[in-house]
Amino acid sequence: MIEVHNDPAHALCDGTQSIKPDAFAEVMADIRNIAKAVGREI
Repeated sequence: MIEVHNDPAHALCDGTQSIKPDAFAEVMADIRNIAKAVGREI
């Protein structure tokens, strides 16, 4: 599970483990590339 928040510093809970939406988009792009490499497109 990945927690995403526009302003993690002001999240009601778990802000310290949240990432911003732009960072999440980068992570997902990386995951999609890995999935393609192993034949499991998502």
